[in-house]
Amino acid sequence: MSKSVTLSVRMDPELKRKADEIFRRLGLTASQAIVLFYKQVELQQGLPFAVRLPNATTRKALEEAQERRNLKDFENVDDLFEDLEH
Repeated sequence: MSKSVTLSVRMDPELKRKADEIFRRLGLTASQAIVLFYKQVELQQGLPFAVRLPNATTRKALEEAQERRNLKDFENVDDLFEDLEH
């Protein structure tokens, strides 16, 4: 049995560049990161993170954020946390 296999993937070049920079900062190559992902899939018997379709409330919030509608501004972190408590 072969000790390695070649994997070919098509992806957006900008996504790859950004991910590769994160891997570099973590001290990983892209190949090592992919092996880690595959190992987690094996251990979890599925994706190693939740994959869900957003509900109506989340879809609306995402849409508003993308369109920069209904966003609040805060002078500082304390004001933000005070608003979150209400």
